Formats: sequence, C-alpha cells, structure tokens
Amino acid sequence: MSALKVEFVKSATNIKDYPKPDKPEIAIVGRSNVGKSSLLNAIFKRSIAKVSAKPGKTRLINFFSFNDKIYFVDLPGYGFASVSKAEKEKWQKMIEEYLLNRENLKYVIMLVDSRHPPTSLDKLMKDWLESFGLNYIVVATKADKLNQSEKAKTTKIIREELNLDKDKPVFLTSAKEGTGIKELLSYIFESLEKEND
Repeated sequence: MSALKVEFVKSATNIKDYPKPDKPEIAIVGRSNVGKSSLLNAIFKRSIAKVSAKPGKTRLINFFSFNDKIYFVDLPGYGFASVSKAEKEKWQKMIEEYLLNRENLKYVIMLVDSRHPPTSLDKLMKDWLESFGLNYIVVATKADKLNQSEKAKTTKIIREELNLDKDKPVFLTSAKEGTGIKELLSYIFESLEKEND
C-alpha cells in the first residue's frame, strides 16, 4: 500500500483530545533525535512531520491519517532532550497514558539508532512494552551511515542487547535512502490483514 493520501489530523496531550478510535493505530516511540519524524516522512513520501536537529522537538502526541485507513502516531521522544525534569515527567505520563489506554493501538514501532548498541533507555522501553503485552516492531534508523559489514553486525547486536525472540523482526531503515521502508510497511499491513481475517 503506497501513501496516496496523508493528512495531519491533530496534536493532543491527553485522552479526551485524541481522534475517535475508528482506525487501526501504529505508534512510533524512540529516544529524542533517533529519527521518528524522518521515518514518518519516508513512510508518507512527503515532508509532513516536522524534523529538527535539536532533540526533544516533538512535545505533543501527533496523529496522521494514512490513506483514510490507518493512524500513524508520533509520540514525544525520551532521553536526550534538554528540558526540565518536570517536563520530562509530563512527557512520560503522556506516552504511558496513550500506550496503556488507546483501544485501537495495534503496533508500536520502537526505534533504535543503528549506529550504536541499544541504550539502557531502549532496553527499558522494550521491557515496558513487553510487560504490558503490547505488540511492537524494532526498527533501526540511519542505516545509510553504515557500510555493508556494519549493517550485518548491527542487527545481531540489536537482537542480543534487547534479548529479542528469534521470530521478532528487526528492520534496518534509512529515511534518507528509503531503505527498509517498503519491507516495514508490508509487514505492518500484512499483520493487520491477518488480524481481520
């Protein structure tokens, strides 16, 4: 399914402001500056999500409609953003409230930076998602920065560091080059179709 129609729907900070849960939803989580907005723009094939070189730019939950069939949801990043402790706690509460209460949430795309082993925060997020039984997909970003041998190694490192089951896919992507985007979308759409069968 290619992106024919993509629309920014709204930004929200709490449940009462979310769009109606009338479409399957795919949420994107990851550390600040891991490339969430860039990945979304690569999926959408247009610059609709705001990209910033400064970590912590996404401070709201942003909903995007994809072909009138799915919502993609950009959540605030965790980690490096140079904001106050109170602000970080507010973001954390916002993310948790969304992930634990959104009834139409089907998958969480968890982003890690392909250039580095997963951090302690990445491991915490993976464990947290698993502890609440949320379906998640691991996506490594910025693969254009790696050579071929590094690409082979990074997937292995991510699997080991996150202690992933052997049947859990890891997608190596590059928003800049479009690498892995088609495969990621195919996996998501096929999984959603199987659920509806």
